[in-house]
Formats: sequence, structure tokens, C-alpha cells
Amino acid sequence: MGRRQWIAGAALAPLVLPRLLRAAEIDTSGLSDITGNARPIGADERRRRVAKAQKLMRDNGIGAVLIEPGSSMTYFSGVRWWRSERLTALILPADGEPCITTPFFEAPSVKETLGIEADIRVWQEDENPLKLVAGFLKERGLAGRPIGIEETVRYFAVDGLQRLLPDARIVSANPVVRGCRMIKTPAEIALMQIATDVTIAAYRWTHPRVERGMTPADIGALMTAATTALGGEVEFNLILLGEAAAYPHGSGKPQQVRDGEIVLMDCGCTVHGYQSDVSRTFVHGEPSAEQRKVWNQVHRGQQVAFEAAKIGAPAGSVDDAVRRYYESLGYGPGYRLPGLSHRTGHGIGLDGHEPVNLVRGEMTKLAPGMCFSDEPGIYIPGRFGVRLEDCFHMTETGPKFFSQPPPSIERPMG
Repeated sequence: MGRRQWIAGAALAPLVLPRLLRAAEIDTSGLSDITGNARPIGADERRRRVAKAQKLMRDNGIGAVLIEPGSSMTYFSGVRWWRSERLTALILPADGEPCITTPFFEAPSVKETLGIEADIRVWQEDENPLKLVAGFLKERGLAGRPIGIEETVRYFAVDGLQRLLPDARIVSANPVVRGCRMIKTPAEIALMQIATDVTIAAYRWTHPRVERGMTPADIGALMTAATTALGGEVEFNLILLGEAAAYPHGSGKPQQVRDGEIVLMDCGCTVHGYQSDVSRTFVHGEPSAEQRKVWNQVHRGQQVAFEAAKIGAPAGSVDDAVRRYYESLGYGPGYRLPGLSHRTGHGIGLDGHEPVNLVRGEMTKLAPGMCFSDEPGIYIPGRFGVRLEDCFHMTETGPKFFSQPPPSIERPMG
């Protein structure tokens, strides 16, 4: 569920603690790096990705695909760059060597992470970078064929290219990019497994150190310190306390740990770019009968989703199964509250949230290599919420968890 920008409820109530806990000052001497066996994606795998993309382009009648900096550029080329008004772009042709266009003065930096053979073309500050893109397409004889646009490319790039190639047909590159990225290889799944192992180990270290009066920022600092010591790169720590747990992405109101109240943690990290996303909910002190009941219902909801995730089934059918179960308990109906107000799960890989989702109406069929979160929380506005989240990947015989759901509210970390 979590994303980097969400560290909700971090405002401090006055005089709760003498000072905010800082991750760099927390003693993690009992922890050590567990990512030593992680292997980054290599050149051979990137070449296979480009080859697969080119086959999909030919199968779908697409001449080339335009990609801006971000996870898709990294996926195909290895280049880790950012977006600005100065266009850097990757052009994947249906045949032959890819091309990267970038500002002249940025080229040395772009080359540092380039993981494939590519034709690098540079532009000066007083030049139009899209002329390089159009020129490359013309040279390769691709300007008259449909040009696929990766779904996150900004409008100015699409509009500028269309002006330079007015007869070109602009189409979605989803059949190509999604067709590659949705199906993870064993190397990708291995990295996601290690990232998940880091997050689970960090949870188990953090949980017994949560104390009455702590704020979300204090707990987040513990998770950050543990995740870093274990070898992960922190992606997000979303900590929701008490009533704030009733709102999936939290509240900006001051929060602190209180006896008998919910602590909801949604945390993740990356290992060589691949992400984990795990949520755990527990009570500081003794849970009430209502808290225990809802926790057990969410625990069962996770299993309902897992059991519904069958090869060949539409992704949306997983969400449907969970809602049928929750409605039988009196929640909803549909996405109404009290109940489950968000989708049952999202795709995950290089991005914490990536296509496709386990959501009503999604007809994409589940296939081996697809990876999803399983997080059918229950939220009771004004009271509390419970979310348990574990990710799974589809195998030839069905789903397999990266992390096992916890057995009970008394053993929230397993």
C-alpha cells in the first residue's frame, strides 16, 4: 500500500518525548547485512528484455517505443535518470540497436548506468531534442509506422514529436512495456524476495522496541535504522496509530502510541531497485474483542484473495472474492465503509505500484511471473483500521507468498 511520499501522522504532540528518535543514532549493532547474495540485473537479462520488447512490437505492428526516465527506462537500459524540462529519452526500435537522446553535458553521467548497447545522440541547449528522436525514426524507416508511447511519458514530448512527424500514428506502448514488465523473471523475483526478507527482519527487530508515547516518526526511525543495517534501501515507512489507522494513508493529526490502541505499519525497501511492501497491524497492550475480531477477519480476507489467485483467472476476480466474503460479514457493500475502501492489491516490482491491480473489472488474466500485494484491510471510520499486507508471485501452479501472513494478533510478526 505504502509509497515513498507517505509518512503520515509524523506531527509531534508537545512534550511526548524529550526529542525525536533519529535513525543514525539508534543502536543496531545486533543486525547485519543480509543482502550479500543479491545479484543486480545484468547485461544479458537486459538484452533479453529488449529482444522481447522488439518481438512484441512486431507482433503488435508498432515500429518504435518512446520512453522517458523512470522505472521503464531503467528496466530496459539500466539508465537511472530523472525527469526535467531537458528531455532524455530512450527509443526502442522494432529491430536494431536502441537510441538514447540526452543533453550534451549530461551524456557522460547517463552513460554511467547504461547497461545495453545504444546509439547515444546529444543535443545542445539551443536545440530541440525531439528533432533527434524524429531523425532517428526517419533514419531507421520507422517514422511511417505506429509509434508507441510509454504510459508515463509527458504530453510535451508526445505533442512535440507529433508536430515533427504529423503523419505518424501515435499509439499506446502498453502491449509492449506491460507485456515485458508484468512478467517477472527468476532474477527479479529473487531480488524481491531478498527485499521482503529485509523488511520482515526489520519488523521483527522494531516490534519489541515500540513503546508507549512513541510517535509515528519515532517508530519510522527504528524501521529505517533496522532496514539500513540489514542492507535494504528504505523506500517508505507509513505508521498509523489509533484512529489514524482507519484511513488507509493516514492522518496529519498528532499521534502517539497508547495502551490498547492499534499500531498499523506499512513499510518497504528496495534491493538493487526491486521493492518490498509489507503491512502489519498489532495492538500495544491487550487487544479488545472488537480489534481481535476485525484482525481475524482481515487475516481470513488475505487467504480468500490468495485462494482466488488462479492461473488464467481475471485479476479483478481476486478483488471480487474478497468483497463477497466481507459483504457476508456485513461490511460494504462494494467499496463502502466500514469495509475495504481500496483495491485488494497492486502490481509490484521496480515500482511499488505498477500494473495491473487486483481491482474490480480488471480483466487481465493472471499468469506465471506476475507479482501483487495482498492487502484487503478493513477500516472503521472514527475507530480504527486493520491492514495485513504480504506480496505474492504467480507460479505455474498458483500463487506463492514472498512473506507469510502472521498467525495471530498476539504474534503479529510471525
